[in-house]
Amino acid sequence: MRILYNIIAILLVILLIPYFIVRTIREKGFLGRIIQSFGFLPKHALDKVADKNCIWIHASSVGEIVATSPIIKEFRKEFPGTPILVSVVTNTGYIMANRIIKDADSIIYFPIDLPWLPERMIKKIKPRVFLPVETELWPNFLKAARKHNVPVMMVNGRISDKSVKRYKYMFSILSDMIGTVKKFAMQSDIDASYIIRLGADEKLVTVTGNTKFDQTYTDVSTKEKQVLLKELCLDNAQGIFLAGSTHKGEEEAVLKAFSKLKKTHVNAKLLIAPRSILRKDEIASICHKYGFKTGFRTKLKEKPSYAHDVVILDTIGELGRIYSLGDVIFVGGSLIRHGGHNILEPAAHGKAIIVGPHMFNFKDTHVLFSKRNACITVKDAKELTNAVMDLFDNPEKRRQMEQETLNIIKDNKGASRRSAVILHQMLDEYEKVGPVQVRSTEKIENLQTYLYKLVHDESQKSITEKAFLGMLYGFSLIYRGLVNFQLNLYQWGIKKQIKLDCFVISIGNITVGGTGKTPTAKLLARYIRDLGYNIAILNRGYRAKWKGEVGVVSDGNTVFMTADEAGDEAYLLARSLPDIPVLIGTDRTISGKYAVDNFNVDVVILDDGYQHWKLKRDLNILLVDAINVFGNGHMLPRGTLREPLNHLNRADMCLLTKVDQAAKGACEEIRSTLAKYNERALVVESTHKPLGFIEIGNLFSKEKNEILSIDTMRGHKIIAMSAIGNPASFEQTLSDIGAVITESLRFPDHHDYTEQEIREVMNQAEEQGAEAIVITDKDAVKIPQTLLSKKRPIPIYIISIEVTFINNAEAAFKFLRDKLPPKKGIKK
Repeated sequence: MRILYNIIAILLVILLIPYFIVRTIREKGFLGRIIQSFGFLPKHALDKVADKNCIWIHASSVGEIVATSPIIKEFRKEFPGTPILVSVVTNTGYIMANRIIKDADSIIYFPIDLPWLPERMIKKIKPRVFLPVETELWPNFLKAARKHNVPVMMVNGRISDKSVKRYKYMFSILSDMIGTVKKFAMQSDIDASYIIRLGADEKLVTVTGNTKFDQTYTDVSTKEKQVLLKELCLDNAQGIFLAGSTHKGEEEAVLKAFSKLKKTHVNAKLLIAPRSILRKDEIASICHKYGFKTGFRTKLKEKPSYAHDVVILDTIGELGRIYSLGDVIFVGGSLIRHGGHNILEPAAHGKAIIVGPHMFNFKDTHVLFSKRNACITVKDAKELTNAVMDLFDNPEKRRQMEQETLNIIKDNKGASRRSAVILHQMLDEYEKVGPVQVRSTEKIENLQTYLYKLVHDESQKSITEKAFLGMLYGFSLIYRGLVNFQLNLYQWGIKKQIKLDCFVISIGNITVGGTGKTPTAKLLARYIRDLGYNIAILNRGYRAKWKGEVGVVSDGNTVFMTADEAGDEAYLLARSLPDIPVLIGTDRTISGKYAVDNFNVDVVILDDGYQHWKLKRDLNILLVDAINVFGNGHMLPRGTLREPLNHLNRADMCLLTKVDQAAKGACEEIRSTLAKYNERALVVESTHKPLGFIEIGNLFSKEKNEILSIDTMRGHKIIAMSAIGNPASFEQTLSDIGAVITESLRFPDHHDYTEQEIREVMNQAEEQGAEAIVITDKDAVKIPQTLLSKKRPIPIYIISIEVTFINNAEAAFKFLRDKLPPKKGIKK
């Protein structure tokens, strides 16, 4: 995926060369900007920051610079002796940064994200930390930061609805970028949930608030306000209607409102600040059509004239202060589907604010102000006119809105200070333990992964994709009908369920994919064994080469099969439970009867048996992955549900797995859904924690082998290899136990490894002096067993995981004890 990204980036730069030439001719300063963006900075530009352990803050354009200004002031207080570097992308951002950020030691243009440029800049500057503002994440830059051990912290983080959908298409690059960031300081709970949804570790995410509440560069004294009014020739106005950051299609609505306002407020004036000053002449033409005379800010300052009704702001970086002049403010980008602009700049001056309905880019701020009646939302030009008239005709209502706006600003200050404190804590922690040496290599996506993403992604689809998903949905309806019909046959008694002469526990789920069934089976099997019961585990033998009705993987004394013969899941169960029989077979009624007859068992556990309706069970334990809550809600093949959600009613106990990694609210959603269909089930939460390591070669040996201690890899150089959704979490687990990761090889989620790929990984490990390759349980079942049964130049270890109940643990075990049949000599 990264190769594709780099090819596209290079091609885009080549294709844009004519555009760059035209802008260089037409736009003053553009050539200097482009030269800097390619890494050729002015002489002495980095003298104060290069190789001086500086704090590097990156803000793309004007909006991010506004958010950065108060942060830098707090960083200066928190790190008084540390230089601060600010980088920007746009020319307007560069102008704004130089105007309002006085505490920065250097301001430069950010390097274009071509494969070689970011690393060149990082090697030259050697920053102490890199802080992208809002969502300024660039794949090649973050890769270079990781390679050179530069910690990354997102500040004033904001993720829009559009960004969530767009980032999903970046697949492995997204997980790579997210995994590089050490801390996410987000603006709101919504932004925090979005970044977690994109793959961020919830433990690394915190909500600090919006730093734009702390801005002071817009502060305007009474004297300064009078100077501005005079310069704009608005000092004789009796009421100013100000439209800020307007887009094409919005000025007409503004002018309609102003036309009506002029009928009753003859001496009112209109000030329009277009988002793009290149449109100034176009806007002047529209004003003339409505019969209004116009004046430009630049010309009025040079040659004052009061012969105008409308002033057009044709300067950069002034709007924040100019907002202080308006009596009623309309913030643009909101009557059209742009997503709005930040209302905090006019709010800082305590203004009555009007916006259109499309504020999805600033959803949290808009909701906050709307709930407290500090912002009016209009749907169209007519409602805008009515709102403007109402506020001008009712000064008392306007003053109430203004006061509430100031109250909101006061209540929400402090985000910049919180960000500075969090940065200090993060650096103390990071620099105390030393940087984790991780270099990541991403692999190309495969078709299977693309289809998986297509099915789960909720973003806008092409016509072809919609047609394909429609076809899958049709098949899912058929599948749903067949599942319901088959279950009904058992419930109606037409098909008979077979009862074993023992207690039967089913552990399973209603979605495709791992939820932790195997480690849960191990946990419960050990517990029941320790109670004194004879127990066996019935596994279906996934990927087993052995064929037959009943396969004895282990009789509780000897492991008879290799992983190749039994399937990795059954084999791992047999190896980790040496005194418990493990049997495989697709028909668990047959393997279950065999266990009763030959091993005199009191209890059998059906590993992944929720859908095995043929065998009557005494206890149904349903597992729900808290990271992937009920898949995407669709049945196979449109989604990942094996059964409709109403089939949750069969569960006696519901175990929520991986809750420590779940998004905020996920557990509540599961509980709510479960309560809808099943009010009687006991709900228990659990986590997966690392237990130890298993050398994968032992999977092909019949000799017993204990799990190696979790400290085995402490201080040793390893290569981490994974094909999972969140490789950064896996890498963090390894670094937390003290392993030294020389490189992380990230394959697409659900990737099936080839022999050639594994050979290449082993060669890389040898070249880098790594002592082992570490993978997850999920990866182990996808490695070609024929290769691993041969002699290998370097060991491959599986990190073993165990399930731990974190709530209702005692209730869960008591529930199990009460359900089990009485056994002589055992106290229930």
